[in-house]
Amino acid sequence: MTGRPKVLYVLHNHPVVRPGGAETYALELYEFVRDHGELDPVLLARTGPPMSSVERYREGTLLTMVNDDPNQYFFYTEKDDFDWLNGTSRSKTLYTRFFREFLLAHRPDVVHFQHTLFFGYDVLRETRNTLPDASIVYTLHEFLPICHRNGQMVRVGSDETCLESSPRRCHECFPHISPQSFFLRKRFISSHLALVDQFLAPSRFLLERYVDWGLPRHKVRYEEYGRLRTSGLVPPSETGEQRPRNRFGFFGQLNHFKGVTVLLKAMAILAKERSDAHLWLHGANLELQPEAFRNELAELLEGADNVTFVGRYDRGEQARLMANVDWVVVPSIWWENSPLVIQEAFQCGRPVICSDIGGMAEKVVHGEDGLHFRAGDPESLARAIGEAARGRDVWEQLRAGIREVYSMEEHAAALTELYRELLDRHAQGILV
Repeated sequence: MTGRPKVLYVLHNHPVVRPGGAETYALELYEFVRDHGELDPVLLARTGPPMSSVERYREGTLLTMVNDDPNQYFFYTEKDDFDWLNGTSRSKTLYTRFFREFLLAHRPDVVHFQHTLFFGYDVLRETRNTLPDASIVYTLHEFLPICHRNGQMVRVGSDETCLESSPRRCHECFPHISPQSFFLRKRFISSHLALVDQFLAPSRFLLERYVDWGLPRHKVRYEEYGRLRTSGLVPPSETGEQRPRNRFGFFGQLNHFKGVTVLLKAMAILAKERSDAHLWLHGANLELQPEAFRNELAELLEGADNVTFVGRYDRGEQARLMANVDWVVVPSIWWENSPLVIQEAFQCGRPVICSDIGGMAEKVVHGEDGLHFRAGDPESLARAIGEAARGRDVWEQLRAGIREVYSMEEHAAALTELYRELLDRHAQGILV
């Protein structure tokens, strides 16, 4: 194909509404592509409860502009219309009228889905039916098609990590949902995903989970998130500073699966041991969490003199905030995929202490650019933090082992090549 392909990026939320890793990455990709001229991009972000309290903007449309960028749009959907089990909207006019009209108005050559949550998997079939010559790309950010527990692949009750799904196992986690319903759930979701030309997996761990689940291996390609180049975040003289490396930071969503309570329990252990380690807790979206989690977090923070609760921070502040700590801690109890915070920490010259499972263990090499601890174990995490805080030499060694982060320039070039390859295949009538 010649010329500039038009690419529509679809995501479940815009970071100006609620910050999140997948949302931040998707917006940065769109902005980079927009500003560098190889592609003609459009961004469509779902909005509405629970991410936003804003009601439908006006009758007759679900669309409105995001800002002064003429190619960024909000698409409003009702939370109560969404079938969480099967990932579909009960209001089918969302697809057959509003989404279809948007596709026909813009006629993208490629539709790249970053997420279908709150839209529903039906948007894939509507895309294929409305634009049969368009190529469909789908980035797999987590395990939502596989796991009904918010895509976490963590067992209900025990919080044991899970490597497979089946009607029986899923019914054990959700006894009120029959095995037959879980069987039909997979059939429904799989039928829509079969319409995708190419899936992208930002970690090899996630790639294997989806192949195990049933996606054809040749349709799933490993492609790491690209990150914008940064410079000047870490003062060069810092390497020789003669002080303890005892400042630790958490950056991310404040929820149960991110392991925040594991981290705070570890800090309580360190306080009893009179360690001089101190934690700065940066995070957002606490108000969206269940009351029991918010109460537990408040109890753990009460009297925690070695913890400073910072809370929400703006997208542009993160590099400065990371420069104020020595280590970044990623204590998730679920597998994760490819947490952006790890790449961001490495860009800032910060070694990472992370759980020893899934995408985290894949991205952080123990003893090379960070440290692992036993996932979900506060005592194991306390030992890792204590080891890091005691010796400046280990920080110097691990910081020196940090590799260069995959750049957005390289990533956008790889995606552009993929888009053109898929469009050429469609033009020749070759199925991927």
